[in-house]
This record gives sequence, C-alpha cells and structure tokens, in this order.
Amino acid sequence: MKKQIAIQGIRGSYHEIAAKRYFQDEEVEILACHTFQDVIAAVQERPDTLGLMAIENTLAGSLLQNHELIRKSGLKVVGEYKLRISHCLAALPGTAIQDVREINSHPMALLQCEAFLETLQDVKIVEKEDTATSAHRIRQGQLKHHAAICSKPAALMYGLEILAEEIETDKHNFTRFLMLAAPEKTPEVLQNVTCNKAVLVFSLPHSVGSLSQVLTILSYYRMNLTKIQSFPMVGQEWQYLFYVDFTFSDDTLYRQAMTAVTPLTKDITILGEFAEYVPEEEFPRPEKKNTT
Repeated sequence: MKKQIAIQGIRGSYHEIAAKRYFQDEEVEILACHTFQDVIAAVQERPDTLGLMAIENTLAGSLLQNHELIRKSGLKVVGEYKLRISHCLAALPGTAIQDVREINSHPMALLQCEAFLETLQDVKIVEKEDTATSAHRIRQGQLKHHAAICSKPAALMYGLEILAEEIETDKHNFTRFLMLAAPEKTPEVLQNVTCNKAVLVFSLPHSVGSLSQVLTILSYYRMNLTKIQSFPMVGQEWQYLFYVDFTFSDDTLYRQAMTAVTPLTKDITILGEFAEYVPEEEFPRPEKKNTT
C-alpha cells in the first residue's frame, strides 16, 4: 500500500526528494500542497496522510513560522530527515549564463546562493514560492532570459538546461525536515521504532534563572541538547516560547527528566518523540596516512 505524503511544493522540489528518500524502500504517493499551512490541513483532514515539513537549514537557519504551525496544529513529530542540498542554475535550452536577466527561486534558496549571485551583473533576483515551481514556470511560459535556482532533478524534469551546478555558498548545506502525523496515527507510525529524540515547546515564568534551571535538569538526566530556539509570544511583551530538541539513550531517564522540568515550565508540550536520523557521510574524511 502506498504511503501518501503531503509536501509543500511540486514534483522536483526538495521536499519531494526528501520524502522519497525517507521512505526509500516503500511506494510513496506525493500530495503537492501550495503552502505549509496546506500541508498541515492535509494531514488533519486525512489521518492516513503524513506531512513532511522543512524546519531548518544549516546556512539559512530555522523556519520559525513552521515551528509555530506544528505547535498550533496538534500534529505529532514522528521522524526527521536531513537532506544535502545542492542547487543549480537552470534556464531554457540554448540560454547562455550571460543572457540571464532574471533569476527566480524560493527566498531560502536565494539566501543559500548569495556568493554566486554576487558574481552576476545586471540580474534581477525575484523571490518565488518554490524552487521547482520556478523551474516549471520558466518552461511552461517559455520565459527567455529567466533562470531558476532549483535541484538538478527539477531542472531535468522540466526540460531546462543547467547553466551552473553546486552554486550554494557552502557545500555543507543541509535542510532538516520533520515528518508529521495525526495524533491517533502516531502509535501505528512509531510501531517497532526505538525513540531516542524528543521535541518540546514551553514557556517560562519571568524569573531569574528559569531557563538555566530547565537546562540544568536536562543535563543532569543526560539529555543531549541538539537545538534551542526562542519565539516571541504574540500579544505578550517580552515573553517567549522555547523549542528544545534533544537526544537520549535511556528512556527511564528521559521520563524522569520530563517529570522534573514540568513544574518549572508553563504550557509544556511534547511535540514528538521519534528516532534520530543520522545521515550517511556526505563528505568522507581522507584516510590518515600511516607514518609509522
């Protein structure tokens, strides 16, 4: 039976690539959504559907709005995937790079390629909703003098010519995606999964050392903090929500840590418990020479 995965974007997008690699040994049906809000709605309306959502990039940082979408949705994080992102510049066949007058792509992709874009002259940079959509629009509209920053699969899929490859500023460019499920489907999705990572969100009383106390307890119970992100609480001046990711190796210690930190926080919610994804080595280190 095919798994249906809701993603933001169309065929050829990085979300599609990540979804298919996440379920590399299974058949996947992609449900293309226009916005991240649409991804959330698709999973809420179709409990058998999973959602995949980008949450952070090693170069451009966190997608803060997606943290909030997940928190408000009531959906659960049931997995993650870290995808190596490699961008290319693509245009209609026969286009030379010096002929390009406008470049279209998602704002984050443009940010990741700043150094390359600075080498181009007299080129207008225009933000679009998606990398693959930018490529599709150029082909569909036969837009001369336009180019898209997108994945190589997207460029080939939409019949564009690749003018430059690996144009991201830093080659260690990864995006982390979260897999989302309806709460009632979470036990089924996590069946036979050994969870060793958790995502929490909480607020804190406005008192000296409140955050430090929470972090000290997590450290005491050997929780390995992998991310902490603050987000301002709308309508409450100088009050913040804290999103915390951490890994653990002992489930009993994890449960004890949650019991210990709960009285120190306000509105604490476990957004998800799942298995940490460890990507394969993308850039193998050279072997050390034996000097003995």
